[in-house]
Amino acid sequence: MIDKYGTYYKAISILLDLFLVNLSIFIGYSITHLTLGYSGVDPSLLHILLINFIWFNVTQITRLYNDLFVKDAIPTIRQTLGSLLLFIVVIAVLLFAIKDFSISGKLMGVALLVFVPLLLFVKIGFLLLRRSRRTKMINYKKVVIVGAGPLGIDLRKYMERNTHLGYRVVGFFDDNPSLKNGDINILGSVEECIDYVRESSIREVYCALPDRALHKINQLMRQADKEMIRFKLVPDVKDYFKKNVMVQLYGHLPVLSPRTEPLEIMINQVVKRIFDIVFSLLVVVFVMSWLVPLMAILIKMESKGPIFFKQLRSGKHNEPFYCWKFRSMRVNGDSDTKQASKEDSRITKIGAFMRRNSIDEMPQFFNVLIGEMSVVGPRPHMLQHTAEYSALIDQFMVRHFLLPGITGWAQVNGLRGETREDGSMEERVDADIWYLENWSLLLDLKITFLTIWQILIGNKNAW
Repeated sequence: MIDKYGTYYKAISILLDLFLVNLSIFIGYSITHLTLGYSGVDPSLLHILLINFIWFNVTQITRLYNDLFVKDAIPTIRQTLGSLLLFIVVIAVLLFAIKDFSISGKLMGVALLVFVPLLLFVKIGFLLLRRSRRTKMINYKKVVIVGAGPLGIDLRKYMERNTHLGYRVVGFFDDNPSLKNGDINILGSVEECIDYVRESSIREVYCALPDRALHKINQLMRQADKEMIRFKLVPDVKDYFKKNVMVQLYGHLPVLSPRTEPLEIMINQVVKRIFDIVFSLLVVVFVMSWLVPLMAILIKMESKGPIFFKQLRSGKHNEPFYCWKFRSMRVNGDSDTKQASKEDSRITKIGAFMRRNSIDEMPQFFNVLIGEMSVVGPRPHMLQHTAEYSALIDQFMVRHFLLPGITGWAQVNGLRGETREDGSMEERVDADIWYLENWSLLLDLKITFLTIWQILIGNKNAW
């Protein structure tokens, strides 16, 4: 099986990448000092070891070396880019925060310019080499499946589709006599399973029997232990969860969650919060500093009322917070209950311009700075709409596991504006839950870029 070789290739990958780190530092030193020798002045051996230590720990956080053969190419490149970004951020912090850090910024800059393309070249080369030799590097293990029902069939199909896992299904064992005349390869009854695998030198059995066959499962498990055959039980949870689940062990108790949540991991929360603060500060300093007085003049010139508009909306864990916007409507009594619609008479001329270009949302960067919102996340709704949608859409409240965002995965996929159309809100909820389950820093950067791009080219659903 592939795991037999995975440890060796993981060790080789770690050592190769550390070699590239040190080679890049050496090249950077040679370029900045115009010499191939080492004078012993810059950098110190201790700080070189620290850089190696940082790279190793960054890759452990991003899980760069996990499942080298199982991971597809895109996740591998994504984790590589994530590792590089986090590595550069940590090195930059060291250079600016530690005064006696002996490696100069110029040297590290050159070293990083060498290391980034070098590492990407090696990773892409590995992926190309793996693509042609992947099947040859797998030591296939013959297995049988006990239980030829829908669960057993699904398991066989999964193993056949994912050949890199290293399993080859020989056939099934089942007590249902009607299955023997079908196109399923039934090798015998459940009672005959252990004798067959022993005689055929098969060392692994997958049991996909239903829960009601508990007696057969226990008996099969005991027989497999006596014959030193690995026994693996596949619980039938498809009636509870219709997609991938996360499994955790509390002692000997398996606990299944209906979804993975990357932002439940503390380091991911820290990374996202750092991104929110840095990006929001850049917007406040370089954009809001001149935009606020400009919009104040334009808003006041057209209609009476405050410059800013604040509204109670549903935040993380459904806790209400005041969401800030530039006022884009004339002062009215329906603002907390009625959604804005196309050609809404309440919207001012400057308000229509702001809404088309999402300028009215800019004050929400102050919400981000104080921790009530995130740059990227599910858009917050008015309290009344949250109550209405939660009664109509089963998973609507799941989106409140996250901080609401100024922009989100739903918005960059065109799911914005008024929600009159049937199914439009369900699509937004699906997009928000997908974001919750697939969060990464690169995804936040992608959504941010797409949002800026859509602002520049315009969005037909914005009004």
